[in-house]
Formats: sequence, C-alpha cells, structure tokens
Amino acid sequence: MLGTVQGVGFRPYVYRLAGELGLAGWVLNDAHGVLLEVEGKSGPVAEFVDRLAPEAPPLAVVERVETRALAPLGERSFTIRESPRGEVADAPVAPDTGTCEDCLRELFDRDDRRHRYPFINCTNCGPRFTIVRGVPYDRQYTTMASFGMCPACQAEYDDPADRRFHAQPNACPVCGPRVTLVGLNEGAGSQDGVLAAALALRHGAIVAVKGIGGFHLACRADDETAVASLRARKHREDKPFALMAASSGQAESLVELGDAERELLCGPGRPIVLAMRRAHAAVAPSVAPGAPELGVMLPYSPLHHLLLADAGGALVMTSGNVSDEPIAYGDDDAIERLTPITDLLLVHNRPIETRTDDSVVRAVAVGERDGRPTLRPMVMRRSRGYVPASIPLPDAAARPILACGAELKNTFCLAKGSRAWVSHHIGDLKNYETLRSFTNGIEHFKRLFSVEPEVIVHDLHPDYLSTRYALEVEPGGKGDVERIAVQHHHAHLAACLAEHGEHGLAVGAIFDGTGYGTDGTVWGGELLIGDLAGFRRAGALLPVRLPGGERAIREPWRMACAWLTSMHGTEPPISRALRGAVDERRWRLVAEMTRTGLNSPITTSMGRLFDAVAALCGIRAEVNYEGQAAMELEAACDPGERGAYAVSVSQLQGSIVIDPSEALRAVVADTDSGTSLGVIASRFHAGIASATVAACVITAASAETETVVLSGGVFQNRRLLEATAAGLHAAGLRVLVPELLPPGDGGLSFGQAAVAARQMATSGKDWR
Repeated sequence: MLGTVQGVGFRPYVYRLAGELGLAGWVLNDAHGVLLEVEGKSGPVAEFVDRLAPEAPPLAVVERVETRALAPLGERSFTIRESPRGEVADAPVAPDTGTCEDCLRELFDRDDRRHRYPFINCTNCGPRFTIVRGVPYDRQYTTMASFGMCPACQAEYDDPADRRFHAQPNACPVCGPRVTLVGLNEGAGSQDGVLAAALALRHGAIVAVKGIGGFHLACRADDETAVASLRARKHREDKPFALMAASSGQAESLVELGDAERELLCGPGRPIVLAMRRAHAAVAPSVAPGAPELGVMLPYSPLHHLLLADAGGALVMTSGNVSDEPIAYGDDDAIERLTPITDLLLVHNRPIETRTDDSVVRAVAVGERDGRPTLRPMVMRRSRGYVPASIPLPDAAARPILACGAELKNTFCLAKGSRAWVSHHIGDLKNYETLRSFTNGIEHFKRLFSVEPEVIVHDLHPDYLSTRYALEVEPGGKGDVERIAVQHHHAHLAACLAEHGEHGLAVGAIFDGTGYGTDGTVWGGELLIGDLAGFRRAGALLPVRLPGGERAIREPWRMACAWLTSMHGTEPPISRALRGAVDERRWRLVAEMTRTGLNSPITTSMGRLFDAVAALCGIRAEVNYEGQAAMELEAACDPGERGAYAVSVSQLQGSIVIDPSEALRAVVADTDSGTSLGVIASRFHAGIASATVAACVITAASAETETVVLSGGVFQNRRLLEATAAGLHAAGLRVLVPELLPPGDGGLSFGQAAVAARQMATSGKDWR
C-alpha cells in the first residue's frame, strides 16, 4: 500500500476492516508505506481488497495498492506488527492537520479528561510534519519521544476500537506537553496559561503564541492601538496582517465567503484564505491598510481553539518575527527575539522539528464550464497543512534530484522516481538565518525521504545564494553530481505544465518582477514557446532601463521616470502626481541614468511596469515590501469600469513586442485631468490583459498549440489573471494556471526538477 498511509490511522483502519470481514493476518508500517497480509475465504478477501482504498481514513492518500496471492498459513487472528528497522525509507509523511470535530467536542467537554487540554489529537488530526524526525512514522521518531504515555493514554493507543489506536502524538494533561505563560506577573504562574493570555489580549496586550510550526504574534483584531503598536514593534509598516477567527461564521462577518473560499477555509490544511473584506468588518484600520482583501484562517490546533474561544473575538495572528527574519520556532530563540515585541509569550514544551509558516490561498475565476467562469484554488504560499505532500512528476527522475529554487520566496524540491517533494516556504535568501533554514531543510528532507541527490538544479542567476549553494555543495553520495542550470521563466512554465501532467508544447505568458535571461538582461514580461524539455523566447514586454538596479524595486518612481524617459527620448517633466513626493534633482539624475545606461540594466519586467503606473497615479513613490505598489494599484480598481487603455502588440524581426507607451501617456493625461484613480487603474489592467490575450493568440497560432500557461508572480493579481484567462477562453484557447503551487517563485523549484527529469528522460537532446 503506497501513498500517504502512515500517521493517518491506516493500520487501525485495516485492523477494524479485517475484523469486520472475519479475516486473519497482520499489518505494519514499513519504509515504503503499509504492508499487510490477510487470510480467509475468497469472498471476504476480495471484498477487503475492493474496500481498502475507497473507505480509507480521511487523511490517507492511497496512490497504489499492490497485491499478490500467497499460500494460506492458517492464521487465526489479525495483529498490528512492529515496524521493521534498517530499510531505506521513502514513505510519504502526512502534513499537519486541523483539529477534528471529535477532538473539539472533547476539548470543550467539562466531563472529559482532556477538557481544555491544548494538545488533544487523534489519528484523524494533529501535528505530523512539524514533529516528525524520521520514518517509519512511529512515536520514537517524533518530538513526542520524550513524553511517555500514562496508563490511560497507553490503553487508548493499544485499543483497536479507539480512534487513538496507534496515534503517535497521543497525550493528556497527566503525561503530555504543557503550556507556560512567560512575561508579566499577571499571567505568569497561572494554572491556565491560555486563559490568562486570552484575558491579556482582551485588554490590549501583544502575545507571542507557539503554534504547530512556529510562533505567531497575536493581538485583538479590532483594537487599533494594539495593532498599530504591533506594527511599530515588528517594523512592518504596511504589509497586511493575517487574522484568525474562531469559526467560519465569525470569519464570514469579516470577509465575503463563497462556496470555494469556505471550502478552502474549512479544509484540513486550515490555510489563510484571501477574501474581500466586508464593508463594516470589525477590523482595525492598521490590519491591512489599502487592501480590499483580508487574510483569514480558522484555528488549526487545540491551543488556538481555546485562545480564540477565551478571547471572544478575532485576533491578528501574524508571523512571529521581526520584519525579514524567519519565524521563531524554538522557545529560547523566541524569548530572545520576541520579548522586545511582546508583552507575554505563550510557550509549550513540545519541540517543533521543522519551522513552518502558514499557507496562503485564494479562489480565482480562471476555469470555464458551459461558457461561464468557474472558481479554482490558487496557492500563494504553500507551507503548513500542505507540505510535505508529494507532487507527481510527469517524467520519473532517472537519478535523484535536488532543485534549489530562486532567491525570493524560496522553496527547494527533492525528487526521486515519480515523486517530488516541494519544501515548505523558506523565504527570501537575504540573511544568514534564512540561508540556514534553507540548508537545514534540505538535510532534513534528504533524511526524511532517503534522497541523496545525484543531480542538482539551479537558476541561471550567478549571484543567487541558492545558485551558489548548488554550485558549491559537495556530493554526499557515490560518484559525481551533475549540475543543471534552468532559466527562471522556463522553470515557471515547466512548473505549471508539470503539475497538470502535461508533456506537450505550450505558450507561456510568464510575468514577474525579475529573472535572469539567457541574454544576461533582466527578464520579467515574457512570451515563451516551450515544454518541459526546453523553450524559445517568442516575445516580451518592450525593454526599458532599470535605473539603480534593485533600488528601482524599492522606489517605483524610478521606473516611472525610466518609462517616460524612454518614451520621450529626453528628460521628461516630473509627473503631477509625483511632485512633492520626489525631489526634482533626483528625478533629473534618474532620467540621465536611463538615457546613458549608467547602473541601469535593461529589463522587460512586467512587475516593474505595474510599479511605474502605481507611481504615475500617485499611489506609491516608494514601497515598504516587495510588490506593494502593484498590489495597491490592483486594490484601487473600480469594478464597474469597462474601458481599457491601448497597449500595442507588434512583431519586430519575428519577435512579439508588447508596448504600453500609449497606455502610459493616457495614465499621465487622465491623472493630470483629475480622472478617478479607480478608473485609471481599471483601464490599465484591462489594457494589459487585452494585449496579453492578443500576444498569446498570435504566438499560439505560430506554435500550432492551443495551450497557454499564465504564471509568474504578477499573475497573483486576481484582476489581471481573471481578465486574461477569460479573453483566452473566448479566443478558443486552453488555459493552465498553477493550482497546487504558487505562480510566484515558491513554485520554481518544482519546475526546475521537472525540467531536469525531462531532460534525463530524453537523454539531454537539444530542444527543437
């Protein structure tokens, strides 16, 4: 039995099914999955095999059932055997899962022995990935190894009729982990630290809360003083905070939930779901300034359920770190780093093995059924609740692969055979702590899934820390390691194709902020024709200068100046919306840099174009986090506006050029004339979407394909994505977008692995 069948109650399920059908035999966890033998009459045995996968426990994912006939041994009973030792392990590990309804009932039942116990769990719920240290998934290979079960818990663990039968994290107040409140005298020493923390939150405190994958920083969502104080202490000026609501009903009082959003919110992964905020939501202004959406999640651990019930209202629940640092997940580290930010720390003594951020998802209308758009999930950040579920590769890897991903929003990917394991969200590889999280994560995954890479894949960019790691790391196995470079935007295209199981040719509209091109320039608004094996560049956004390099990312007004300078050919006047926000001397200097090319590399970045328009509209001359200007431009759109600026699509020497110059002139003119910001933002989005559709139609015809991939971080923009997908559907083209992985750089490592696997499968033949 192969698949995610360990740590999900599969052995007790098999035990009960065999007992129901009167069969003898045994079942055990081995290094590859679940192994079992059943013995009995042919009818019951056949029924057992037929029911085995369809009636499996809710958290199980059965990939394959392999059977063979054996001679009867005369067994008279059915047993669960101990897991064998010494084999090479490759069994999938289950993600962490939100508290089930049965455990919740016990948690709030005053007569239950686990009443208000913050670590209640069973085989259907609770921590998995964040506590596991090795496989097979048995207690001694988890961070629960030091907690010996009391007689009552051991009896449950040994009872096949109990839902805690072989539940590895099983515990209770007598024998299991405990919560401690650290900080002010008002909470310290309380017998119920969770209740004391909740009371402090009610009175405006900021509390660090140790969850399943790391610490959160919590405060009341409706308390502007507390939220503003948290922003100041955390050094997070504008980026939205996530919220945690006690129930889906409470969440619905904050955001508009359709069926698709509600299904995501209440799913076993319990992600943060982005949804439109309600007009009168009881949320402080500083929670998500300038954003029409809120990110809301439900409690996913019993500790969270207790805290939300005691606090009596929704809480801010943001990552436990100072801006740009990895989240804290060890108690000592949290006390050192988070004490200056918080009033109290709610900690516990169950160690976290793997630091894991919350996942972020949304529902987007990119599918089509009966001529109407349908909603599909889009993962913005894939981490807790989803990782480490494997994703199948279209081509089995002939040799084990490590794909190192990108610099921003990094993930890595290990692949062996037909399985690929994409890591949890690592973050931006900009500091030592994040780099250490990256390298430690790779070593943990290598141990967990018994993968010793023989092929290491990396981005073309020579200065990415992930690239340097890939080029410098010494092989741990036998023989030489092969190293493969994959172009950034090809990896985006391949990631989407691979998750949909596609081998065929496709057009890729890959729009993002930055990617190292094969010509040494900064790509980011690309039209590709390709498959998993290779690609060619069919077109791009009109190239302009990137004045100051990375400074232009932090200061969008530079891109506004670059575009206007490129269009005018001479120093342009500073736009009316930017007067007062940008010093005219600096404006002239950047215009001169653009004309001469001094410290101004060429770029086709679509992300930087959106930044330029946001600056020209007066939305944002400088940003506090990556993508802020573009996000606020999208947020400003008037949903009732139906107009579109003209964006030309032409062919120059066989290559398609998307030229937004006319649209930019219209943006400046409309801004100067007082046209509303919502109208301008909507017209710009519509113009880019229309031009993208036109460019893809031309490219698809030349490539003789009907498949178009939309990916890259810019396509996290819901308005742009949905408008482009609708236009492509109307043109009769088939649209693929990432669903299992982020469209941004968080999905890049999977694309790198898919390219390497395909190239090995085709013996490295040149592409087309």
